[in-house]
Amino acid sequence: MISYDDLTPPERELWTAFPEGRRVDLRTGDAVRDDPAGGAGWGPERTVRAAVLAALLLGAHPPQPGAIAALELAGARITGELDLAGAETAHRLRLEHCSFAQQVTLTSAATASVRIDDSVLPGVDARLARIEGVLSVRRCRVAGALLATNARISGELLLHGARFDGEDGWSVFAGGLEVDGAVFCTHGFTGGGGIRLIGARLSGGLFLDGARIGAADGLALTLDHVDTTLVRLTDGFSAAGRLELRGAQIADLLTFDGADLGDCTGVDCTRLQTTDLRFTPAVRPAGPVSLGGTHAATLHDELRSWPATVFLDGFVYGYLRSAQATGRESVRRRLDWVRRGAGYAPQPYEQLAGWYRQIGHVDDARRVLLAKQRARRRTLHPAGRAWSLLLDGTVGFGYRPWLAGLWLAALTLLGSLVFAAGDSRRVRAGEGPAFDPFIYALDLLIPVGGLGQRDFWYMSGGPAQVLSYVLVAAGWLLTTALVAGMTRTLERT
Repeated sequence: MISYDDLTPPERELWTAFPEGRRVDLRTGDAVRDDPAGGAGWGPERTVRAAVLAALLLGAHPPQPGAIAALELAGARITGELDLAGAETAHRLRLEHCSFAQQVTLTSAATASVRIDDSVLPGVDARLARIEGVLSVRRCRVAGALLATNARISGELLLHGARFDGEDGWSVFAGGLEVDGAVFCTHGFTGGGGIRLIGARLSGGLFLDGARIGAADGLALTLDHVDTTLVRLTDGFSAAGRLELRGAQIADLLTFDGADLGDCTGVDCTRLQTTDLRFTPAVRPAGPVSLGGTHAATLHDELRSWPATVFLDGFVYGYLRSAQATGRESVRRRLDWVRRGAGYAPQPYEQLAGWYRQIGHVDDARRVLLAKQRARRRTLHPAGRAWSLLLDGTVGFGYRPWLAGLWLAALTLLGSLVFAAGDSRRVRAGEGPAFDPFIYALDLLIPVGGLGQRDFWYMSGGPAQVLSYVLVAAGWLLTTALVAGMTRTLERT
């Protein structure tokens, strides 16, 4: 039990100020002497025991009638562990420019706002805590980590400008965290380890603008199954490891605008759902980006920002916005994007073609589907590849039926020249029309019906006879390819 007689002068000053919520400032006014980094050398005139802080918060000195008690202290060296594990207190705690000898423990506590700003401390353990207000660790230098697994904060989590050295590779370890406001890791936030927020619910969003974070076992940021309104990884945000957002539900925006992902070993957004996905980092990731099963109403991107490997199978988007070339150059670049996956997958081609059809660019959609068939060819057995080559060369898989007309015209012209110099003979003497090499060649190329030439004339020997057989076979092949290609096209419309 703490009694007034046991208190040191600075503790008595704090004891007296607490019931009225007055602030106690032990700083000297000299910026060098007041730097908490040197707090271990502060004398007894600036030293307060953590046990005194805990006693005040737990009711050792009741508030004055009509006043709101609060513990506000600046410029103190705090000895011992500030241990509020399992405690219940309605008093605000605000500690600024302080030097802590041991970590702050809020495990399973129920408290009002806790603000520890511009201070130096070993760590903060707020696992299972219930904080009715704000948890602030702004501009602090933390030797360990912030632990907030399954904690609940009714206000905001403020980590502006904080620097965490990390514990077991993590700077913030807070799976299952619930924050009714937002989480801010901005204004120079630096984490020597990664940030883990698996299954967190962050109603106001996650802001990591300009943050620099390390990694734990290769993981820099883990947001698997996070439920939030927006995630900002922007304005120079950098991470020395993988970013994982698998199964995340982001109601509004996920943006990488201006991020430096040069040290990022991969971005996994598998099964993520968001309204607006903006992938426009200033420096593209060193590792692959995975978007399998992801749904985004709108994708904003710059094609130069994607890495060499992008997994798009199952990625569904409603609208594309990109600062890229238009027309055929746009299609070429988008196809290069689609081809960055590992192996052949039809869905990315179909999705892109559907997008072009949606905006009325039917020819571009056909180019994408033609590229899809050519990519598929590599997966076929030899016979299938041969048939694919035939469909491609003759009718462009039905997406270029005019190719059949070019083949027909070329073969007709060739036949006309050869047959005009060949030995043409009547099938039955005195019957049929006069021989016309052009009509005869065209007649051989038409497998059904006739133009009245091949029934009454034939070529006798030499190249002309061989060519006549070739034209008959070519006619059947062209017709078969045209029917197969057009059937394929109609199935897609």
